[in-house]
Amino acid sequence: MSRRRLGLAAAALALTVPLAGCMTVHGERALIPSATRAQAAQVLAHFAAQNNKATKAYDEQAVASIEAGPLGAIDQAGVRARHVNSPQGNPDFTPLVFSDTTYVIPKQRGWPKFFLAETKTNRNGDARWLLAFRRSSPTDPWKADFLATAAPGALPDFLVDKDGYARAVPLAGTDLLVQPGQLSSQYARYLDAGDTSGTPFAPGPATTGVRADHQQNAKSANTVTQYADQADTAGDFAPVALRTKDGGAMVFFASRHQSRSTFRAGYRLNLDKDTQALTSGTPKTSITLSHVAQSMVRVPAKSAGGQVEFLSRLVGLVSATGA
Repeated sequence: MSRRRLGLAAAALALTVPLAGCMTVHGERALIPSATRAQAAQVLAHFAAQNNKATKAYDEQAVASIEAGPLGAIDQAGVRARHVNSPQGNPDFTPLVFSDTTYVIPKQRGWPKFFLAETKTNRNGDARWLLAFRRSSPTDPWKADFLATAAPGALPDFLVDKDGYARAVPLAGTDLLVQPGQLSSQYARYLDAGDTSGTPFAPGPATTGVRADHQQNAKSANTVTQYADQADTAGDFAPVALRTKDGGAMVFFASRHQSRSTFRAGYRLNLDKDTQALTSGTPKTSITLSHVAQSMVRVPAKSAGGQVEFLSRLVGLVSATGA
């Protein structure tokens, strides 16, 4: 009997901490740095410590208290599944270590505020990690909403002022080819569209590659699979954007993706242990997989021409339903 294997994408954990001390300037009115570099370093150090604690114990509550947005959704599901299968924790745990870190801190007025940590790790070879930390008020903890990975030299240069602070880009009303707040909805429409002529997205694994995979897997001798893609920009899923030296911006955004596979009678569905742990119901005739994606893209200015280029796209299974 032929089998189909559906797996759970792995995701790195990301954790946060409230900053010590306080600012004497009102962050809701004044244009000020979102954090000092010393504070950002403190956040990342605590991030590493808590990341290792949660990863070693597969502690979902620890993740939930210090992550949010798409990264939190992916990591909570991943830890939940692994805890079911390894309740005693991770037997192959290796501590996460950061090095060669640069902080990209914008000046902002109002809340929420965010900053980026670009760093090397002892994982993923030479790839750089970019973590977007955000908090909604002076009394809230910083939480990691987005994680992206990129090869050295693949990242654009951020525009900074004379003091080295970056410039945050609003979600609407900009001179960009696509408004940051519209990237998620336009991407979902692109993946579902029959005709993609005039798309703002450049060809690549996250665009033409995903569409090709959908077409290839839509029908086989054993299954029929339908795909649905949705935008998500609510709350901690809201995009984060920074201006680059070339006049464009680098933007983090989230999206949700479902696939429903219906299989023939007698077909034996083979799910890995992590996917089984996240599955409710019994997949007798079908299974619906729900994924969250976190993407980092380069968006050019409208006047510059070009297209939106994906620099990173990390996807994780968050739930599954059998019927």
